Order: sequence, then structure tokens, then C-alpha cells
Amino acid sequence: MADREGRSNIITIAWAGTVCTNPPMVSISVRPERYSYPILKETGEFVINLTTKELAFATDYCGVKSGRDVDKFKEMNLTPVPATHVKAPMIGESPVCMECRVTQVLPLGSHDMFLAEVLAVHADEKYMDEKRKFHLENAEPIVYSHGAYLACGEQLGTFGYSVKKN
Repeated sequence: MADREGRSNIITIAWAGTVCTNPPMVSISVRPERYSYPILKETGEFVINLTTKELAFATDYCGVKSGRDVDKFKEMNLTPVPATHVKAPMIGESPVCMECRVTQVLPLGSHDMFLAEVLAVHADEKYMDEKRKFHLENAEPIVYSHGAYLACGEQLGTFGYSVKKN
């Protein structure tokens, strides 16, 4: 994300997800006391950068260090890349970056949920095959659960496999 003066900040979000297909929408939940919260409220835009095994250390660092005190792009040697629809930069090392514009903020308790429309999705070409299918599993994505970063990527099935006839 970037504030109105163009100062960039990276925030690690544990609570995020897909909300809708048409229009494409996502949600992120942020505690109001976070440094990034007023930036989100003021600008109404952000970029979701999917993270990987290779980026796990930087992901954690960006979640525990405050943008008030450090330039996380600089400290983690990450590349800010200009987005096409929002002022917030993308992280060049991320396999997928989603440009988002906030449509609604819902106060929910410890966190406020920012509902946002996805304006653009950028995928790293090195994970595309000859048929233009994206292979996120090759980027070694990670997830966060209860204080732990977990590797994932093993395919367990495909949509509808539980009811397919052999």
C-alpha cells in the first residue's frame, strides 16, 4: 500500500480471502491500531501479493516490523513495482499480485474487514505453461495458521473429483 504522499508500506495479512467471482472481490481484515489501517481507510486501495516459501522470512518480518519505523521494501530487498490501477506498489518477487479498491469497511470487533473489488491480477510468466495455465504450486506458496507458516502446493484433487465416475 502507499499513503497519499506515495510512501509505500507492506503489511502481512493473516485474514484474507475470496468473496465473489463476478465482480471479482476479496476481503482483508486489519486491526485499527495497525500502522497501515489509516492508510487503507484514507486511500481505499491496496495490493495483495501472494507469498512463497522463498518469501517466508520477508513475510514474517513485514508482519512484525512497523512501517512507522522501517522501510520494509529496503530492509527485505524487495522490489516495488508500479501497479496499473492503484498507487500502491506490487512486490516484484511475488508470483501473483492483485490490485484492489475498497468498496466497504465492516467493523467486526478486533479487526475491520475491508471488502474490495479486484481491478487487475498480475501473474509471473515463469509459472505459466504453454497453454497459458498458471501453476501456483511451482511457486511454493505458503499459508499462515495459528502462528505458523506452512508450505503447501500438493494437489489433492480437482473441482468435482469427489463425484466423478470412474
